[in-house]
Amino acid sequence: MARYTGPSNKLFRNKKVNDLSNRKLTSSMTQNASGQHGAVRKKLSEYAIHLAEKQKIRFTYLVSEKQFAKYYSEAARRKGVTGTILLQILESRLDNILFRAGLGISRKQARQIVNHGHVLVNGRKVDIPSYSVKPGDVITIKSRSSAFLKAVTEMIDMPCGTPWMTVDKDALKITFDRIPEREEMDPEIKEQLVIEYYSK
Repeated sequence: MARYTGPSNKLFRNKKVNDLSNRKLTSSMTQNASGQHGAVRKKLSEYAIHLAEKQKIRFTYLVSEKQFAKYYSEAARRKGVTGTILLQILESRLDNILFRAGLGISRKQARQIVNHGHVLVNGRKVDIPSYSVKPGDVITIKSRSSAFLKAVTEMIDMPCGTPWMTVDKDALKITFDRIPEREEMDPEIKEQLVIEYYSK
């Protein structure tokens, strides 16, 4: 997934799900599979359903197969509900934090901000989108001089903020207050199907 450069909405349409990685896309884009007439409808096997949910989550958080398997293994080792811990790990990624804070229309755009070296975590430059943010970490934008960053910051959508972080739009500062609870994360994600996928 990290190397995929095509239109992401096709990946989601083929899975018949909403593109949760881009807040501008509508559910109408999930009605039919990509292609002239969409895929022929047929009943999916149990394995196909589990696989589709895993791929949906991967595409949503923009992680590769190898990264996702690593996150699952880490979640399985920790005490608690594996599915919830998996989503908490994904939600704690730096690129996702910027997206959740409204800094970027999509996770791809948020990732680009990180890759370009505009982000500081606790005063230190971090250009790794998968960087795991810890509760109490403070994220700031280093420079507003580039035309790209100016255009992005003008589009900051404050209502997109979440209860587990504090966003200061004027200072372009995000404080990651705590790990989100399961009920605060995307209800469309069915992580139990992923657990069943890896349990086979």
